[in-house]
Amino acid sequence: MDSTLAKGLATIEWMVRQQRDCRVIDVAEAFGIGRSNAHRTLQTLVACGWAVQDPVSSAYRPTLRLFELGSLVADASDMTTLLRPHLSQLAEATGETIHLAALDGAEIIYLDKFDSPLPVAAYSRIGGRAPAYCVASGKALLAAMRPDEAALRERLGTLLAHTPNSILDFDVLCSELARTHARGYAMNREEWRLGVCGLGVPVFNARGEAVAALGMSVPSIRFTRTQARELAEQVMACARDASSTLGYRHAPASAMRLQSVTPTLSKRRQDP
Repeated sequence: MDSTLAKGLATIEWMVRQQRDCRVIDVAEAFGIGRSNAHRTLQTLVACGWAVQDPVSSAYRPTLRLFELGSLVADASDMTTLLRPHLSQLAEATGETIHLAALDGAEIIYLDKFDSPLPVAAYSRIGGRAPAYCVASGKALLAAMRPDEAALRERLGTLLAHTPNSILDFDVLCSELARTHARGYAMNREEWRLGVCGLGVPVFNARGEAVAALGMSVPSIRFTRTQARELAEQVMACARDASSTLGYRHAPASAMRLQSVTPTLSKRRQDP
């Protein structure tokens, strides 16, 4: 265990629970450490944005950063619960693996999923991560941001090859994201794992922000051009309904055109 990190986390938690400004001596006595040690810990918290120091009294107090992050965690939890019925409906209608993902830096993280019951199925796990530029849900969220090449480079860093189909050129990636935005859905053709393709559409909240992506993973043997188009229509329809559940009503100019395709979910597709 990293004792320095543990001490910093313990200190910020203790400060929050005091509900008052805290001095160096207060922290030193609470944790049985020297004043210089307590001072270094508090200054580190200030430098990292977790605490502020009063210029008059020299006492310390936590910032609202904890509240901000806690709210985001709560929002994510509530969002997953609210959108789960939509994922379930899409999984039942298509028989494919369905997941909900969020963008975290250069990666996406899977928040929820329904596995395909079919003998040949794509695999992912809740809490798992994948490079955003290699998977459909990540591309959908990147496209919704409408980033320029400089912003993409800053967010993603070096583009690594995970399969022979991975996109490694930022010009190509920018063009791919422009196509994704124009047609309303993202596509992955074995760019992250060989034999696995995917579709992704962003889910918007009431403020028009793309807060998650509804994704579908499909074995390449069930991903012909016709099948991909049919499945994409169902994913877009489901994402539109999911966005409505979160209060989304009117698409901002930067949003993907969820309203461009509005079919209802079909009955379970018969796979070859």
